[in-house]
Amino acid sequence: MPVLDWTWYGNTAQQWLLALAVAGVVAVGLRVVKKIVADRLAARATRTGTDLDNLASDLAARTRRFFILVIALYAGSLVLALPAAAARVRDLAAAAAVLVQLALWGNGLITFGVSRYMQRRLEQDAASATTIAVLGFAARLLLWTAALLLALDNFGIDVTALVAGLGVGGIAVALALQNILGDLFAAFSIALDKPFNIGDFIVVDDFLGTVEHIGLKTTRVRSLSGEQVIFSNGDLLRSRIRNYKQMYERRVVFGFGVTYETPPEKLAAIPALVRRIVEAQPQARFDRAHFKAYGDYSLNFEVAYYVLTPDYNTYMDIQQIINLEIYRQFQAEGIEFAYPTQILYHRGPTPAGLPQQ
Repeated sequence: MPVLDWTWYGNTAQQWLLALAVAGVVAVGLRVVKKIVADRLAARATRTGTDLDNLASDLAARTRRFFILVIALYAGSLVLALPAAAARVRDLAAAAAVLVQLALWGNGLITFGVSRYMQRRLEQDAASATTIAVLGFAARLLLWTAALLLALDNFGIDVTALVAGLGVGGIAVALALQNILGDLFAAFSIALDKPFNIGDFIVVDDFLGTVEHIGLKTTRVRSLSGEQVIFSNGDLLRSRIRNYKQMYERRVVFGFGVTYETPPEKLAAIPALVRRIVEAQPQARFDRAHFKAYGDYSLNFEVAYYVLTPDYNTYMDIQQIINLEIYRQFQAEGIEFAYPTQILYHRGPTPAGLPQQ
Protein backbone atom coordinates (compact mmCIF):
# COMPACT_ATOMS: atom_id res chain seq x y z
CA MET A 1 0.00 0.00 0.00
CA PRO A 2 1.42 3.41 -0.94
CA VAL A 3 2.45 5.64 1.97
CA LEU A 4 -0.05 8.31 0.96
CA ASP A 5 -2.84 5.79 1.44
CA TRP A 6 -1.96 5.03 5.03
CA THR A 7 -4.78 5.95 7.39
CA TRP A 8 -4.70 7.65 10.80
CA TYR A 9 -7.85 8.47 12.73
CA GLY A 10 -10.01 8.02 9.69
CA ASN A 11 -7.90 10.18 7.31
CA THR A 12 -5.23 9.19 4.83
CA ALA A 13 -1.68 10.49 4.96
CA GLN A 14 -2.46 12.52 1.86
CA GLN A 15 -5.32 14.25 3.67
CA TRP A 16 -3.08 14.96 6.71
CA LEU A 17 -0.39 16.45 4.50
CA LEU A 18 -2.97 18.55 2.70
CA ALA A 19 -4.33 19.75 6.04
CA LEU A 20 -0.82 20.71 7.22
CA ALA A 21 -0.20 22.49 3.92
CA VAL A 22 -3.44 24.46 4.20
CA ALA A 23 -2.66 25.36 7.82
CA GLY A 24 0.87 26.44 6.91
CA VAL A 25 -0.28 28.56 3.96
CA VAL A 26 -3.00 30.23 6.05
CA ALA A 27 -0.59 30.89 8.94
CA VAL A 28 2.11 32.34 6.70
CA GLY A 29 -0.44 34.31 4.69
CA LEU A 30 -2.01 35.83 7.80
CA ARG A 31 1.40 36.70 9.25
CA VAL A 32 2.44 38.38 6.01
CA VAL A 33 -0.84 40.28 5.73
CA LYS A 34 -0.56 41.40 9.36
CA LYS A 35 3.01 42.66 8.87
CA ILE A 36 2.22 44.47 5.62
CA VAL A 37 -0.92 46.08 7.01
CA ALA A 38 0.72 47.02 10.31
CA ASP A 39 3.82 48.50 8.60
CA ARG A 40 1.81 50.48 6.08
CA LEU A 41 -0.61 51.76 8.68
CA ALA A 42 2.27 52.75 10.96
CA ALA A 43 3.99 54.62 8.13
CA ARG A 44 0.75 56.31 7.15
CA ALA A 45 0.05 57.25 10.77
CA THR A 46 3.51 58.86 10.97
CA ARG A 47 2.87 60.90 7.84
CA THR A 48 -0.69 61.99 8.52
CA GLY A 49 -0.80 62.09 12.32
CA THR A 50 -4.56 61.48 12.31
CA ASP A 51 -6.23 59.53 15.09
CA LEU A 52 -7.93 57.08 12.72
CA ASP A 53 -4.64 55.95 11.20
CA ASN A 54 -3.06 55.62 14.64
CA LEU A 55 -6.02 53.54 15.82
CA ALA A 56 -5.88 51.20 12.82
CA SER A 57 -2.13 50.74 13.28
CA ASP A 58 -2.57 49.98 16.99
CA LEU A 59 -5.34 47.43 16.34
CA ALA A 60 -3.26 45.69 13.66
CA ALA A 61 -0.36 45.42 16.10
CA ARG A 62 -2.68 43.86 18.69
CA THR A 63 -3.44 40.84 16.48
CA ARG A 64 -1.87 37.98 18.45
CA ARG A 65 0.06 34.96 17.17
CA PHE A 66 -2.17 32.49 18.99
CA PHE A 67 -5.15 33.83 17.01
CA ILE A 68 -3.35 33.33 13.70
CA LEU A 69 -2.24 29.85 14.76
CA VAL A 70 -5.73 28.75 15.84
CA ILE A 71 -7.33 30.08 12.64
CA ALA A 72 -4.68 28.32 10.54
CA LEU A 73 -5.25 25.01 12.33
CA TYR A 74 -9.01 25.46 11.97
CA ALA A 75 -8.66 26.01 8.21
CA GLY A 76 -6.44 22.97 7.88
CA SER A 77 -8.78 20.76 9.90
CA LEU A 78 -11.62 21.47 7.49
CA VAL A 79 -9.86 19.20 5.01
CA LEU A 80 -10.06 16.29 7.45
CA ALA A 81 -12.99 14.07 8.30
CA LEU A 82 -13.06 14.45 12.07
CA PRO A 83 -15.30 12.70 14.57
CA ALA A 84 -18.10 14.79 16.06
CA ALA A 85 -16.27 15.19 19.39
CA ALA A 86 -13.05 16.34 17.71
CA ALA A 87 -14.95 18.74 15.44
CA ARG A 88 -16.71 20.13 18.51
CA VAL A 89 -13.35 20.77 20.24
CA ARG A 90 -12.04 22.41 17.06
CA ASP A 91 -15.06 24.71 16.83
CA LEU A 92 -14.86 25.65 20.49
CA ALA A 93 -11.15 26.43 20.26
CA ALA A 94 -11.72 28.62 17.20
CA ALA A 95 -14.64 30.42 18.87
CA ALA A 96 -12.60 31.03 22.03
CA ALA A 97 -9.68 32.40 20.01
CA VAL A 98 -12.00 34.73 18.08
CA LEU A 99 -13.63 35.98 21.30
CA VAL A 100 -10.27 36.63 22.97
CA GLN A 101 -8.95 38.44 19.89
CA LEU A 102 -12.11 40.53 19.63
CA ALA A 103 -11.76 41.40 23.31
CA LEU A 104 -8.13 42.43 22.72
CA TRP A 105 -9.18 44.65 19.82
CA GLY A 106 -11.97 46.11 21.93
CA ASN A 107 -9.57 46.71 24.80
CA GLY A 108 -7.20 48.45 22.40
CA LEU A 109 -10.05 50.60 21.10
CA ILE A 110 -11.01 51.64 24.64
CA THR A 111 -7.39 52.29 25.66
CA PHE A 112 -6.75 54.34 22.52
CA GLY A 113 -9.87 56.43 23.03
CA VAL A 114 -9.16 57.03 26.72
CA SER A 115 -5.52 58.01 26.16
CA ARG A 116 -6.32 60.39 23.28
CA TYR A 117 -9.15 62.02 25.22
CA MET A 118 -6.99 62.46 28.30
CA GLN A 119 -4.17 64.00 26.27
CA ARG A 120 -6.54 66.54 24.80
CA ARG A 121 -8.54 67.36 27.91
CA LEU A 122 -6.04 67.09 30.78
CA GLU A 123 -4.80 70.67 30.49
CA GLN A 124 -8.23 72.14 29.73
CA ASP A 125 -10.48 70.08 31.98
CA ALA A 126 -8.75 67.69 34.38
CA ALA A 127 -12.11 66.61 35.77
CA SER A 128 -13.19 65.19 32.40
CA ALA A 129 -9.89 63.34 32.09
CA THR A 130 -10.35 61.74 35.50
CA THR A 131 -13.93 60.76 34.69
CA ILE A 132 -13.04 59.16 31.37
CA ALA A 133 -10.21 57.19 33.00
CA VAL A 134 -12.60 55.62 35.51
CA LEU A 135 -15.25 55.01 32.85
CA GLY A 136 -12.56 53.43 30.66
CA PHE A 137 -11.81 50.93 33.42
CA ALA A 138 -15.51 50.15 33.75
CA ALA A 139 -15.76 49.66 29.97
CA ARG A 140 -12.82 47.22 29.98
CA LEU A 141 -14.31 45.30 32.88
CA LEU A 142 -17.65 45.04 31.06
CA LEU A 143 -15.94 44.00 27.82
CA TRP A 144 -13.96 41.15 29.36
CA THR A 145 -16.95 40.02 31.41
CA ALA A 146 -19.06 39.81 28.25
CA ALA A 147 -16.28 37.89 26.45
CA LEU A 148 -16.01 35.42 29.34
CA LEU A 149 -19.76 34.83 29.47
CA LEU A 150 -19.93 34.29 25.70
CA ALA A 151 -17.04 31.83 25.87
CA LEU A 152 -18.69 29.91 28.71
CA ASP A 153 -21.96 29.85 26.80
CA ASN A 154 -20.19 28.37 23.75
CA PHE A 155 -18.70 25.70 25.99
CA GLY A 156 -22.21 24.66 26.99
CA ILE A 157 -22.16 26.08 30.51
CA ASP A 158 -25.49 27.42 31.79
CA VAL A 159 -24.62 31.11 32.06
CA THR A 160 -27.93 31.97 33.75
CA ALA A 161 -27.27 29.60 36.64
CA LEU A 162 -23.68 30.77 36.79
CA VAL A 163 -24.70 34.40 37.02
CA ALA A 164 -27.18 33.57 39.77
CA GLY A 165 -24.49 31.66 41.66
CA LEU A 166 -22.05 34.49 41.19
CA GLY A 167 -24.67 36.86 42.56
CA VAL A 168 -24.92 34.88 45.80
CA GLY A 169 -21.17 34.49 46.01
CA GLY A 170 -20.74 38.14 45.14
CA ILE A 171 -22.65 39.14 48.25
CA ALA A 172 -20.24 37.17 50.42
CA VAL A 173 -17.23 38.59 48.56
CA ALA A 174 -18.65 42.11 48.86
CA LEU A 175 -18.98 41.71 52.63
CA ALA A 176 -15.40 40.47 52.87
CA LEU A 177 -14.06 43.23 50.62
CA GLN A 178 -16.33 46.06 51.69
CA ASN A 179 -13.44 48.44 52.39
CA ILE A 180 -11.91 47.87 48.96
CA LEU A 181 -15.28 48.13 47.24
CA GLY A 182 -16.02 51.27 49.26
CA ASP A 183 -12.84 52.85 47.92
CA LEU A 184 -13.73 51.71 44.40
CA PHE A 185 -17.19 53.30 44.52
CA ALA A 186 -15.65 56.38 46.11
CA ALA A 187 -13.36 56.63 43.07
CA PHE A 188 -16.42 56.61 40.81
CA SER A 189 -17.99 59.27 43.02
CA ILE A 190 -14.87 61.45 42.75
CA ALA A 191 -14.82 61.00 38.99
CA LEU A 192 -18.47 61.87 38.51
CA ASP A 193 -19.04 64.47 41.23
CA LYS A 194 -15.58 66.10 40.76
CA PRO A 195 -14.91 67.57 44.22
CA PHE A 196 -11.31 67.99 43.06
CA ASN A 197 -9.22 67.23 39.99
CA ILE A 198 -5.63 66.35 39.20
CA GLY A 199 -3.54 69.48 39.75
CA ASP A 200 -5.86 71.02 42.37
CA PHE A 201 -4.40 72.26 45.65
CA ILE A 202 -6.47 70.82 48.49
CA VAL A 203 -6.44 70.79 52.29
CA VAL A 204 -7.68 67.65 54.07
CA ASP A 205 -7.72 68.00 57.86
CA ASP A 206 -4.09 68.88 58.69
CA PHE A 207 -2.69 67.75 55.32
CA LEU A 208 -2.32 69.99 52.30
CA GLY A 209 -0.84 69.58 48.84
CA THR A 210 -1.43 69.15 45.12
CA VAL A 211 -3.42 66.20 43.76
CA GLU A 212 -1.14 64.04 41.59
CA HIS A 213 -3.14 60.89 40.95
CA ILE A 214 -6.71 59.70 41.46
CA GLY A 215 -6.76 55.89 41.43
CA LEU A 216 -9.40 53.25 41.96
CA LYS A 217 -8.44 52.77 45.62
CA THR A 218 -6.27 55.71 46.61
CA THR A 219 -5.64 59.36 45.81
CA ARG A 220 -2.08 60.67 46.00
CA VAL A 221 -1.29 64.22 47.08
CA ARG A 222 2.13 65.89 46.89
CA SER A 223 2.58 67.96 50.05
CA LEU A 224 4.35 71.31 50.22
CA SER A 225 7.28 69.72 52.05
CA GLY A 226 7.80 67.28 49.17
CA GLU A 227 6.54 63.92 50.42
CA GLN A 228 3.62 62.09 48.85
CA VAL A 229 0.55 61.68 51.07
CA ILE A 230 -1.75 58.78 50.12
CA PHE A 231 -5.43 58.79 51.08
CA SER A 232 -7.91 55.98 50.59
CA ASN A 233 -10.78 57.28 48.48
CA GLY A 234 -13.38 56.32 51.08
CA ASP A 235 -11.62 58.17 53.90
CA LEU A 236 -11.05 61.16 51.62
CA LEU A 237 -14.73 61.60 50.83
CA ARG A 238 -15.61 61.32 54.52
CA SER A 239 -13.26 64.22 55.31
CA ARG A 240 -13.74 67.97 54.96
CA ILE A 241 -11.91 68.98 51.78
CA ARG A 242 -10.97 72.57 50.99
CA ASN A 243 -10.18 73.03 47.30
CA TYR A 244 -8.14 76.18 46.77
CA LYS A 245 -7.89 75.64 43.00
CA GLN A 246 -11.60 76.43 42.70
CA MET A 247 -11.19 79.72 44.54
CA TYR A 248 -11.68 82.75 42.29
CA GLU A 249 -10.32 85.35 44.72
CA ARG A 250 -8.84 85.33 48.20
CA ARG A 251 -10.20 87.32 51.16
CA VAL A 252 -7.52 88.56 53.55
CA VAL A 253 -8.06 89.82 57.08
CA PHE A 254 -5.18 91.17 59.15
CA GLY A 255 -4.77 93.42 62.16
CA PHE A 256 -2.30 95.63 63.97
CA GLY A 257 -2.16 97.68 67.12
CA VAL A 258 -0.94 101.19 67.92
CA THR A 259 -0.04 102.67 71.29
CA TYR A 260 -2.52 104.29 73.64
CA GLU A 261 -0.51 107.51 73.35
CA THR A 262 -1.64 107.99 69.75
CA PRO A 263 -3.68 111.24 69.39
CA PRO A 264 -7.38 110.81 68.51
CA GLU A 265 -7.10 112.68 65.20
CA LYS A 266 -4.37 110.29 64.04
CA LEU A 267 -6.43 107.31 65.15
CA ALA A 268 -9.31 108.60 63.02
CA ALA A 269 -7.00 109.00 60.00
CA ILE A 270 -5.62 105.44 60.08
CA PRO A 271 -8.54 103.69 58.23
CA ALA A 272 -8.34 106.14 55.30
CA LEU A 273 -4.54 105.83 55.22
CA VAL A 274 -4.72 102.03 55.06
CA ARG A 275 -7.44 102.23 52.41
CA ARG A 276 -5.21 104.31 50.11
CA ILE A 277 -2.37 101.80 50.56
CA VAL A 278 -4.56 98.81 49.69
CA GLU A 279 -6.25 100.49 46.73
CA ALA A 280 -2.84 101.33 45.28
CA GLN A 281 -2.32 97.60 44.60
CA PRO A 282 -3.68 96.67 41.13
CA GLN A 283 -4.62 93.10 42.14
CA ALA A 284 -6.33 94.02 45.42
CA ARG A 285 -9.84 95.27 46.22
CA PHE A 286 -10.34 97.11 49.50
CA ASP A 287 -13.16 95.95 51.75
CA ARG A 288 -12.92 97.72 55.13
CA ALA A 289 -10.62 99.09 57.83
CA HIS A 290 -11.82 99.81 61.39
CA PHE A 291 -10.66 100.72 64.87
CA LYS A 292 -11.77 97.38 66.26
CA ALA A 293 -11.12 97.21 70.00
CA TYR A 294 -9.21 98.34 73.05
CA GLY A 295 -6.53 95.78 73.77
CA ASP A 296 -4.52 95.12 76.90
CA TYR A 297 -1.66 97.25 75.65
CA SER A 298 -2.77 98.51 72.23
CA LEU A 299 -5.53 100.12 70.21
CA ASN A 300 -6.42 97.39 67.73
CA PHE A 301 -7.33 97.89 64.08
CA GLU A 302 -8.67 95.27 61.64
CA VAL A 303 -8.36 95.45 57.84
CA ALA A 304 -10.05 93.26 55.19
CA TYR A 305 -9.40 93.22 51.45
CA TYR A 306 -9.60 90.82 48.49
CA VAL A 307 -6.79 89.54 46.31
CA LEU A 308 -8.20 89.17 42.79
CA THR A 309 -6.38 85.89 42.13
CA PRO A 310 -6.23 82.66 44.16
CA ASP A 311 -2.45 82.40 43.77
CA TYR A 312 -0.85 82.23 47.21
CA ASN A 313 2.46 83.78 46.18
CA THR A 314 0.66 86.78 44.68
CA TYR A 315 -1.27 87.21 47.93
CA MET A 316 1.93 87.15 49.97
CA ASP A 317 3.63 89.66 47.65
CA ILE A 318 0.70 92.08 48.02
CA GLN A 319 0.54 91.62 51.79
CA GLN A 320 4.25 92.31 52.05
CA ILE A 321 3.92 95.54 50.06
CA ILE A 322 0.98 96.64 52.23
CA ASN A 323 2.86 95.88 55.46
CA LEU A 324 5.95 97.79 54.35
CA GLU A 325 3.93 100.78 53.18
CA ILE A 326 1.94 100.90 56.43
CA TYR A 327 5.23 100.89 58.33
CA ARG A 328 6.61 103.78 56.22
CA GLN A 329 3.42 105.83 56.49
CA PHE A 330 3.21 105.35 60.24
CA GLN A 331 6.81 106.46 60.66
CA ALA A 332 6.09 109.56 58.58
CA GLU A 333 2.98 110.38 60.64
CA GLY A 334 4.61 109.64 63.98
CA ILE A 335 2.29 106.75 64.78
CA GLU A 336 3.89 104.03 66.91
CA PHE A 337 3.06 100.34 66.79
CA ALA A 338 2.23 98.83 70.14
CA TYR A 339 4.11 95.98 71.71
CA PRO A 340 3.55 94.14 75.01
CA THR A 341 4.35 96.45 77.92
CA GLN A 342 3.62 96.55 81.65
CA ILE A 343 3.49 99.59 83.96
CA LEU A 344 4.14 98.95 87.66
CA TYR A 345 2.79 101.38 90.25
CA HIS A 346 4.57 101.43 93.61
CA ARG A 347 2.90 102.78 96.73
CA GLY A 348 4.60 103.29 100.07
CA PRO A 349 7.78 104.86 101.34
CA THR A 350 10.59 105.26 98.84
CA PRO A 351 13.70 103.28 99.77
CA ALA A 352 16.68 105.35 100.72
CA GLY A 353 18.85 106.45 97.84
CA LEU A 354 16.04 106.41 95.25
CA PRO A 355 14.58 109.64 93.81
CA GLN A 356 11.15 110.71 95.00
CA GLN A 357 8.31 109.94 92.59
